[in-house]
Amino acid sequence: MSSTAQLLDGKALANSIQTELTQQVQVLQTLKGRPPGLAVLMVGDNPASAAYVRNKERACANVGIASFGQHFPATATQAELEQAIAALNQDDRVDGILVQLPLPDHLDAIALLNQIDPDKDADGLHPVNLGRLVRGEPGLRSCTPAGVMRLLEAYEVNPKGQQAVVIGRSILVGKPQALMLLEADATVTIAHSRTPDLGAIARTADLLVVAVGRPELITAAMVKPGAIVIDVGMNRVTDDSGKSRLVGDVDFVSVQPVAKLITPVPGGIGPMTVAMLLQNTVLSYRER
Repeated sequence: MSSTAQLLDGKALANSIQTELTQQVQVLQTLKGRPPGLAVLMVGDNPASAAYVRNKERACANVGIASFGQHFPATATQAELEQAIAALNQDDRVDGILVQLPLPDHLDAIALLNQIDPDKDADGLHPVNLGRLVRGEPGLRSCTPAGVMRLLEAYEVNPKGQQAVVIGRSILVGKPQALMLLEADATVTIAHSRTPDLGAIARTADLLVVAVGRPELITAAMVKPGAIVIDVGMNRVTDDSGKSRLVGDVDFVSVQPVAKLITPVPGGIGPMTVAMLLQNTVLSYRER
């Protein structure tokens, strides 16, 4: 057994992707006469969401993507947001549109996502883009699972022929992740919070992707020695002294000695998600 798993450094890879995108944008901008544009719509004052949006806008600025973000009060109506999306769909300066989730309870997130022009769907969550993924057709891909695939590729991990277990079945991560691994010729099992004996299923994985939002759910006993462990979780926990820190869905300290490769939290999949958002925006800019 290896003494300790090698880290999959998402932060370093995300930085190099941003550098690459910056160069592409400089070239394309002289041809198109305008920069690429991304509009992030945020509703209310969820502090985590506000931090994510700031992060995305800063990353946009670094790459040379113009931000057309709009911040709505928590009282914004469905109709107001639908109007804003319709206007952005028509706006030729905007290549990507993203609604920052979660939304206040009175709003129908699905209906809003469905309003976005599929070719401007920077998050890759429109039913048309999910359908393209199911059919293996080109299209904008969901950012987090696309980031996972790009990180595996950078570390020369080929999912082909591997037993992959995805824990989590959300439309944001779990389902598209399973489809992308399937497309890469892995044999895929999807497990979730209702799966009996989760540990037994997790232990079959050569490649384990965890995206459930439960702090440190996966322990060393649930991981096959030498497995590759991808932790998509981002949970803020507070210790007895009142200090808070970010932890993943994997108990990093106990799992690291067992795994072959593991993503840290933070610094693993989080930065990759933002990098893929920028990549989707530039892709849609290039196509339009």
